[in-house]
Amino acid sequence: MYQANKDKIFAIAPMMDWTDRHCRFFHRLMTKRALLYTEMVVADAIIHGKRDYLLEYNDQEHPIALQLGGSDPSKLAQAAKIAIEYGYDEINLNVGCPSDRVQSGTFGACLMREPELVGRCVAAMKDVVDVPVTVKCRIGVDDQDTQIALDNLASEVWSRGADALWVHARKAWLEGLSPKENRDIPPLDYKRVYALKEENPSHFIGINGGVEDLIQSLGHMQKCDGVMLGRAAYHNASILRHVDNQLFGDETSPLSYEEILNGMCSYAEKHLSEGGKLNHITRHMMGLFPGKPGARVYRQILSTQSSKQEADPQVIVDAFTAVAA
Repeated sequence: MYQANKDKIFAIAPMMDWTDRHCRFFHRLMTKRALLYTEMVVADAIIHGKRDYLLEYNDQEHPIALQLGGSDPSKLAQAAKIAIEYGYDEINLNVGCPSDRVQSGTFGACLMREPELVGRCVAAMKDVVDVPVTVKCRIGVDDQDTQIALDNLASEVWSRGADALWVHARKAWLEGLSPKENRDIPPLDYKRVYALKEENPSHFIGINGGVEDLIQSLGHMQKCDGVMLGRAAYHNASILRHVDNQLFGDETSPLSYEEILNGMCSYAEKHLSEGGKLNHITRHMMGLFPGKPGARVYRQILSTQSSKQEADPQVIVDAFTAVAA
């Protein structure tokens, strides 16, 4: 899957509380080319928790990568081995999340300070799985020199066999900023990631952070091997309809809104038949029509009607009708 300087990769970032299996199915409807990521799942939860709940997904989601959180090489290896039994196409290690919960577990972005440990984590997972093992990191944390911090981490994980490095082009400030502020306040430094790629042409380097649309994605793809969209893909999901054609030149028309409607109604009907709730699905669909006439009513219908006990796929139909009217 990962070949530096050859096939480019477009990915949708792992986002806590957002990129669950319902969100991923919705995104997959609109793009067959995107690499999808799960939310971060802690290795201990997979080892000791409800594995089916944490790891099950729809077969249509492939290619799909599982993002793991942890800092114990043996536990990460155990969790990765379990995950492969579920058919994941990639295992990704989180070295970028700045939340307090993650810091208290000594993983996420604070691992930027421990590149040798990150390397051992990568090596442990590589020993037990036969799919790509990748790392998603920041350019540094707190007062680190990003030239030194990113180089050290990259060198260590590549020496241990990492197949790709996805770099969020911001520092993470572990003290003084909330996780939300860490997504906006530390300045973007795309040039730092470009420089890493220029200095390491034989390694796959993907870029993430603040990318807003496909035009920007194309620009980053000229400098790096891949680009990863996060909040833009979630809040303006309609742009995903154009990924396959605009980024990869596929001779396919963007999925029509009618096709999206039909696909999500069928999916929702199955989910409801299995005891699920409609708002599990529709909460991820709010960003489909930003700026379009009727979008506010569309969101209003989904948010107010989907949570009702009797809610069924007709709610989705009514919401789409509000935009088409």
